[in-house]
Amino acid sequence: MAHLGSVRRRALAVPVGLALTASLALLPSVSASAAPLGTTADAATAPKAATTGPKLSYVANLNAYATMKAAKKAVERAGGTVVTAYEQIGVVVAHSQNPDFAKQLRAQRGLFVSVGATRTAPMQAVQTTDEGATQLLSEADAAKAAARAQEGQEPLEPNQWDLRTIKADEAHKINDGSQDVTVGIIDTGVDDTHPDLAPNFSKGQSANCVGGVADTTDGAWRPYPDGSDHGTHVAGTIGAPRNGVGISGVAPGVKIAAIKVSEPGTSLFYTEAVVCGFMFAAEKGIEVTNNSYYVDPWLFNCKSDDDQKALVEAIGRATKYAERKGTLHVASAGNSNQDLAADSLEDTTSPNDTTPVTRTIDPKVCLDLPTQLPGVVTVSATGDKGLRSYYSSYGLGVVDVAAPGGDKWQVPATPDANGRVLSTVPGGGYGYKQGTSMAAPHVAGVAALLKSAHPSATPSQLQAMLKAQSTKAACPTQIYDATGALINATTCQAKWGQTGYYGYGVVDALKAVK
Repeated sequence: MAHLGSVRRRALAVPVGLALTASLALLPSVSASAAPLGTTADAATAPKAATTGPKLSYVANLNAYATMKAAKKAVERAGGTVVTAYEQIGVVVAHSQNPDFAKQLRAQRGLFVSVGATRTAPMQAVQTTDEGATQLLSEADAAKAAARAQEGQEPLEPNQWDLRTIKADEAHKINDGSQDVTVGIIDTGVDDTHPDLAPNFSKGQSANCVGGVADTTDGAWRPYPDGSDHGTHVAGTIGAPRNGVGISGVAPGVKIAAIKVSEPGTSLFYTEAVVCGFMFAAEKGIEVTNNSYYVDPWLFNCKSDDDQKALVEAIGRATKYAERKGTLHVASAGNSNQDLAADSLEDTTSPNDTTPVTRTIDPKVCLDLPTQLPGVVTVSATGDKGLRSYYSSYGLGVVDVAAPGGDKWQVPATPDANGRVLSTVPGGGYGYKQGTSMAAPHVAGVAALLKSAHPSATPSQLQAMLKAQSTKAACPTQIYDATGALINATTCQAKWGQTGYYGYGVVDALKAVK
């Protein structure tokens, strides 16, 4: 089977180290007839905006009483072109080559609370940051698994140690989940032609949001021409059906949808695409979203910076809007092996679309998006031995729950003896990945089972059930490091019935269906 690419997300195809608790009030729908606060220059007398800078994408967040009509005019006067406008949350996406575009809009406080560039590189710049090739399932390992498959199992299920860890195999004997529930995979795209995904795929709830505008053309959500396997791998873990082909997902009876948000030729997920993804999920009635990524180009977004502040605001408005429409968001904690509850952290990777600059940040005020947003379920990763995966970020009061993400040092007693997570890849194949990217979809799958069993449950109620039903896990005495050596687990803290490594515990699929 040909490898079709990999990306720098919250997955580790081969071992590589790699995530606002601010309250964001959802703005009321913006009325076109409401009078804006403040005044703006008349278009006829305003000076012509400069167009000498690089073409960048921006988000402009409106004041509660500003009109979208006035905001659009202000964007145009400042030399911008409106790409799309979300009246529901008061966010405008625009392009401009005016170097002072954001500055000019920020000065209009009667219209905007924040404005910021979503990137530091000119648009269409290509940035590749491979983590390494996915380890594809060999024919020999597939044959070994199939030979050991028992009645009621999928052919490759003997290799799925992760399902047994969260008792998903037992849950399937009771309930596979409902086709009335859809999990939206906000990611690099999904190959819906894969025979182990096609039966549960919902085309009507899928789109390509790259650039900030949802494209629902048939197949636009697929991971081509790049061929990234990240989103397809996530999809299989959530909802591969029990159809006698390959693997089983955690919730094999629910629907899955693809919302593609990664830039072509890159592994970069920019704000305008992510906002589009959350808004699309909300309007299409998607019950759960899986978010195995962080929003580029900043690993942490500091509200003391005008640009980063605007990104926090725009994405926060979008996630909160979707929550109010009934969507629960699940996100990975990250693969940088960092304590997200620490007083300070060193960020050496931002911005990742130009030249990174080392900076020291406070993760309580400089936030990893979307995982640290209010209402988002933050997930850390474990291996087959139940230990926190060596790469997984953590944090007391930050991590909500844990789930299998894989760890090559925690080797399971499976036919393939592979500690990574096995799932679908484009082109009809299967492969192994490890990362918090792989942990989050296990939680999204359990959340989908919960929603199937409790159709009227709100996102906050689903989150409460995920936590309450999780299997409690105490701080371990030792964990593996990146070299495979056992070290003392001195960084694990416990308080309030939680631990920094596992939150409230490891999710339990069986309890979700009882």
